[in-house]
This record gives sequence, C-alpha cells and structure tokens, in this order.
Amino acid sequence: MTERIEDAAMKTMDQAVDPLGIMDAALALQQAWLAQPEYLQQRLLTFQEEMVKVIDHACRCAMEVPTQDPVPPVAYDGRFHDPVWTSNPCLDLAKETYLLSSRWLMDTVYETPGMDPRIRHRAAFWTRQMVDAASPDNIYLGNPEAQRRAIETGGRSLLRGMENWRHDALARDIPMQPSNAFRVGADLATTPGRVVHRNRLFELIQYAPATKEVHAVPILFVPPWINKFYILDLNPKRSLIAWLVEHGYTVFTMSWRNPGAEMRDTRFDDYLTEGVSEAVDVVREITGAPQVHGVGYCIGGTLLAAYLAWYEKGRARNRKPPVAHWSAFTTLVDFTDPGEISAFIDEKIIDAIERMMDGPGYLDGEAMAWSFRMLRPNTLIWNYYITRYLLGDEPEPFDVLFWNTDNTRMPQAMHSFYLREFYLNNCLREPDGITLAGKPIDLRRITQPLYNVATEQDHIAPWRSVFRLPEVVSGPVRGVLATSGHILGILSPPVDPPKRRYWAADATGIDDPEAWREQAPKTPGSWWEDWDRWLAERCGPMQKPPSMGSKAHPPLEEAPGVYVHEK
Repeated sequence: MTERIEDAAMKTMDQAVDPLGIMDAALALQQAWLAQPEYLQQRLLTFQEEMVKVIDHACRCAMEVPTQDPVPPVAYDGRFHDPVWTSNPCLDLAKETYLLSSRWLMDTVYETPGMDPRIRHRAAFWTRQMVDAASPDNIYLGNPEAQRRAIETGGRSLLRGMENWRHDALARDIPMQPSNAFRVGADLATTPGRVVHRNRLFELIQYAPATKEVHAVPILFVPPWINKFYILDLNPKRSLIAWLVEHGYTVFTMSWRNPGAEMRDTRFDDYLTEGVSEAVDVVREITGAPQVHGVGYCIGGTLLAAYLAWYEKGRARNRKPPVAHWSAFTTLVDFTDPGEISAFIDEKIIDAIERMMDGPGYLDGEAMAWSFRMLRPNTLIWNYYITRYLLGDEPEPFDVLFWNTDNTRMPQAMHSFYLREFYLNNCLREPDGITLAGKPIDLRRITQPLYNVATEQDHIAPWRSVFRLPEVVSGPVRGVLATSGHILGILSPPVDPPKRRYWAADATGIDDPEAWREQAPKTPGSWWEDWDRWLAERCGPMQKPPSMGSKAHPPLEEAPGVYVHEK
C-alpha cells in the first residue's frame, strides 16, 4: 500500500515538473547515445570534419579570398537572405557555425538507432525548439536589419521594441496581428446571409442566393471548432462560401459556439447529435431537399465521417441517407501518423492537459494556439519576436493570421475524449472501435461518393495520412492533393496566372498515396474548379432558390451571427 502511494506521489511530482515529457525524451536520447558510443563517436568526427571546413571558409573570408559557403542556407529560410550575412566575416562565421551545428544536431537526433520512433520524434521536436531559439538573428548583435533600423531611427526602434516587450510580457503573448486589424462582419465574413437556427452548440447560417437558379441539393459546411468558421468566408476574394454561392449553390454553414465553463461536460457525442445531425435536419427542412451535400474541414471532416457511419448503423435499406455525397478537407480518420502534433500525444501529456482543464472546464484557446505555433517556431514565433522587439514594428495585417489568433476553447469532456480515443488510441479507424451516441462506428459503412482534399505542405494533417480516408470508406472517391498548406491550400481561388497546382484522380480504395500521386495528372490552377465540376454532376438540376429560413426556422439575425463574436 505504501509503495503504491509513493509511486503515485512520484508520478504526480514528475507530471508537475515535466508535464510535456521534455526531460523524459532528452533522457531517452542520452541513453540511446550512451548505449551506442560508436554511433556518437562517428557523428562527432563528422561534425569535426565539417567544422574544419567552416573555419577554413572564415579565414578565407577574412583575407577577402573568394569562397563559397560550406553550409549554405536553404532557399526558403528567410533568416539569412540579407547580403551582410555573407559580406561580413563575423556574421558569416556565426551563420555557418549555427547552420552546421543545428543541422548536425537534428540529423544526429533523427538518425539515432534503437529509439522508440515516438520518443525520437518528441526529442527531435524539442531539440528543434532549442535550435530555432538559438538562431543568431534572434539577438540584436546578430541581426543586421535590427542594427540598421536602430541607426536609421536614432535608437527609436529599440525604444519601441522595449515598449512592445513590456506590453507583451504583461499580456503573456507575442501577438501576430494588431488586435484591431480586422472586424468580423465588416472586413471578414461579409457574404450576405441569415442565422436560421441556434442551439447551445452552434448557429446555422444560410447564405442569400446570388443567382436566379440554384442546384437542387444544398451544401452544408461542418467547420472545425478549433478557431472559427469564417476561414471559409474570409474576404470576398478568398471566400469559398461566396464563390460557391456565385456558382449557383445553396450554402449553409455551422458556426460553433465558443464554450465556457458551463459546457465542461459537453461530449463528442453531443457535437454529433446536437451538432451535425441537427444541422442536416434543419437544412433539409428549410430547403425541402431530401438530401444534402456535406463538407467537413479538418476536425469537422472527422466529425462528419463519424456522423455518416453513425447514421448508417441500423438505417432501413429503403430509406435514403440524409447526406447524398460529401467532401472532406484535410481530414484525419486514421491517426497513426498525425504529423508534428504527435509530440504532444502520449498518456503523460494528456494527463497534464486534463489537469489543466479540471479547474475552468475547458482548454484555453491560448494553450491550443501556442501548441500550433510551436509546430512552426521560426515562422510563427521568432519572426514576430524579431519584428516586435528587435525592429520595434507592428506585424503587417494579414486576414489569415487574424483568424488564426481568434482563438476558441475546447470543452473538457469532448477534448479529453478526442485526444484519447482518436489521437492516442486511434480507435476511429477500427471497425466498431468507438461508440458514439449509442452506436458503434464503422467507417466502412460509408458508401456515399467522396471528394477528398489534402494539402502537400500540411503540418497539421499530413497529406499521406489524409489519404488513408479513401482506404477505409466503401464509396467512390475522387482524390485531390493541392499545393501549399493546411489553410492556404484550401483557400485557393482561381486566379490568372495560376498561383497553385493540384493533383486530381480517382482514389477509390487506394493504399499507396505516393503511387497515386505519381500517376495522377498535375494541373495548374485551383482545385475549386475541379470540385465545382464534380459537385455540379451530383447536386441536381437548377431550380428556384429556397426561401431564407422557413416557418419552423425563421431568420434570427444577419450573418455572421452572435457566436462568432464570442471571445
């Protein structure tokens, strides 16, 4: 009994001191190196050989002898684009030493044999945080742009940077956008529409028609409840919702509520039954359409897939499902490889997250936001550190980043269940591996046609993992892989000349995403146009637009509604 109490106390202390498992990963890495000293010795010899080249290069630079960087920066790394990093021997040496050391260390971690892949990934993740923080351009003396700015402004940039630091230290944040850069409903989310339904979880927005006739089958968006729905209606030039409306579709979207303490016991089941299921029924009632086209984005796609499988369980054969066909954007249903976010997924870390939620009843949006920022620290953390503190500037307003910082909370019961059953235990991919609202979920029961979209540089839902969805459903699938990442790969309006590319081909039942990409044609332009052709074939004939709302669901107020403004 005493031993159990002591073990529990030690576990609690360990979780309190190291809730993210950083020391555990570092210790496992050191043990792997000590167990294989010949590996570490070889890596150190390699570093020594490369460092000799760097020193030789520095000596040549000091004597103004022409020479090439032995460790050139990668093309997309904007930290060292300034010519001073090459022309100044001291900065050039700092740059080359940093690049060699950081790459050597990351390669050494990734190539360490004999480690559990999950522990190795976590060790590499935290090593990357350290490596990026140590970049020479993160300090004033190592940042030529900051030094020039200080001279040009007579030191005023440094004073502004100090004031920015004081302000942000009190707020405990490094802002990516001015808080007043945009106004939701005025600058963003401006497509005309009405809120036609509201419950404790969501508002349903119906958008006003922009054409004299519309397709018979309406479209319902199920957006993620991590951040807010208006990423789909960002501005008139990049609004996917407005584009669909202009192309003759009747469009609805769910706008999820930002939960507070009162929703601590809200479950994933509730998001299914009071969320998607209720929204589908309301859309059908308003439009008179027996079926809808469902669109799920990110976790919204995961929920939509679960809903489709849930509805099929026990459905009478002579009764049509309420969703005729569906589209999934950057959607995971198999969490075997969820990308870099797996650094935050294990029993110990989830225990720590659950303790964080115990008091308020939710996971604060700031905690979620910083987790995602750490997936891209150079771009989403240190870039703004330099802008605000070394340069004394405000970041340029950018609508996507404004949306990204418009944080939402996660209800305790739902988020705990989602982390454990989806990410940690990976139950959704298993036939009847998870039960929602009283029904076991088997994705193989889904037979409706699917339009499945992944993005090539997605670090939140890796495209190869997104392409495991066609493998587990039973319906026909058109697969699309768009260039760019999780957000900008989806916000891809047609422009001339084309800015993006996409691969598109039949993906029914594929089990090798790489082989699929090799044989799929790569097309310049926006995948939106391909999706429009796919939708037009399935969304029925053109007819008079339905009324805005109905007698049972009269319009409550203008879009974008109330819930989107909740902070």
